[in-house]
Amino acid sequence: MGRIKQGQVAIALVCVVLGVMLAVQFRTTQDIRSTIPYQRVEDLAQRLSQTEKERDTLVKEVEKLRKSTGNEAASQEQELIRMGAGLVALNGPGVVVTIDDSKRPAKLGDNPNLYLIHDDDILKVINELRAAGAEAIAINEQRLIATSEIRCAGPTLSVNNTHYAPPYEIRAIGETKTMENALRLRGGVVETLQFWGIQVAIKVQDNVTIPAYKGSFRFDYAKPVAGEVKQ
Repeated sequence: MGRIKQGQVAIALVCVVLGVMLAVQFRTTQDIRSTIPYQRVEDLAQRLSQTEKERDTLVKEVEKLRKSTGNEAASQEQELIRMGAGLVALNGPGVVVTIDDSKRPAKLGDNPNLYLIHDDDILKVINELRAAGAEAIAINEQRLIATSEIRCAGPTLSVNNTHYAPPYEIRAIGETKTMENALRLRGGVVETLQFWGIQVAIKVQDNVTIPAYKGSFRFDYAKPVAGEVKQ
């Protein structure tokens, strides 16, 4: 019985010591957690986690911006192509040129056709405007594009297969002073027309409206070049 009691006492003592050790360890852990370095580590860990979340959010925003910028650039390029093709109406500073047949009676021996407007007269005016930097041109509500035709059709003028009688109104958007000076050039197309009594009036306007091309496009022979890279 004495040995059993001694064993029980020893076990009890071991349990007490073990309990004390556990208590000391728990308290030590708590003390460590409450120290400034440990708190600093936890704080930094939280900040790092928050920073990573903000970074991921920013990365997503950058991707969205890249996509939207790319779409916007493509949209702007398409709009420029449409403008160049004459598919949209435009407005801006420009000149309005009105041309009418001569009211002067033909002199004896003169060719009466010299007192009338012809397609080549209109073409000369158009070429002067284009050479002066005109960005868009229309004749009597007909937008001129690369395939537009200007030709005489009896006493009328055919533009985009639409017939017009004089007077003809030519509108052009561009640098107004340059275009006006090109038309009024001494010995130029306007002075030559006026020599035969052809009536030419040039007006500079702050806002000239050019309509969109209303016709259709047809390509029977021209085809896109395969693998062509845009420069």
